[in-house]
Amino acid sequence: LVPVFVAYVIRERWPKILAALRACSAPGSPRAAGVGGFALSAGAGALLAGASLVFLFGALMRASAGPSQPATLAISAGAGGVVLALLFVAAPDAVAGTRPCRLLEDARLRLSLLFLFPAAVWQVSAPMVSAIEGRLSLFLLGKVTAVVFFVFDSLGLAIEQQGNTLTLPTGAVNVAEACSGIRSFTACLFVGSFLGAILLGRFWKKVLLVLCASLLAVFTNMLRSLFLTAWAYAYGPEAIDGFVHDAAGYAVIGLTFAGLMCLLPLFNMRISFGAPAAAAPRRATPPDGGLTGGGA
Repeated sequence: LVPVFVAYVIRERWPKILAALRACSAPGSPRAAGVGGFALSAGAGALLAGASLVFLFGALMRASAGPSQPATLAISAGAGGVVLALLFVAAPDAVAGTRPCRLLEDARLRLSLLFLFPAAVWQVSAPMVSAIEGRLSLFLLGKVTAVVFFVFDSLGLAIEQQGNTLTLPTGAVNVAEACSGIRSFTACLFVGSFLGAILLGRFWKKVLLVLCASLLAVFTNMLRSLFLTAWAYAYGPEAIDGFVHDAAGYAVIGLTFAGLMCLLPLFNMRISFGAPAAAAPRRATPPDGGLTGGGA
């Protein structure tokens, strides 16, 4: 599904992409000058060289040893870096000179940043290296088990923790690796990146939404583990197998997506402190005290 999302984002940004191309070739096109301009050009060259080497390393690894997680990750990372660097290097030159500007106002950089999501989202969809995924999964698994034990122990309920196993009065519940939340964590990273790319304008808002999506995934997975443990505490460990376990997982997905949709209006909210409205002009009082017309 990633190519579909990438194509949709490019289609939505197509008018901005054409405008950025025109800005690169327009007379007096903005270019970063001084140290910023040198750092930008040097960074683009280093990114192109480094990403090409990473892509070549992944391709050679895949050709010699077949498909593997390290090879796929290297190919994805290298391809994304090459695309971003080539967009900067191959941007059209200005037809009638350039004008110096600040770093973030460089027309070539603005053009490249429009393709940041299409180039970088492949890192989320590509499988992580086993060592990284295993360590992250074990870290999340330990936190989930510790939080569940702390909550039940704080409530005065009988519970005992032995590694990733929680012993309840009704039996033992094993917090398996699938309960670490690594899958929902990865999914929320993708969803947060996509929603931020199409619905938010500022870059810091996009980054903050991705961070909130990650934290929301961890939080909702904690709620899922607490619910399943409470269900096992009341009805026995066998009661959480099958429908209850799957329903809790789908509920977490829906709750996480609803939470992200509720955050979007907050990120798009604009608070303005305008000047108070001017007071209406006071009408002049007639000399006779405001009485008009005839009569005594």
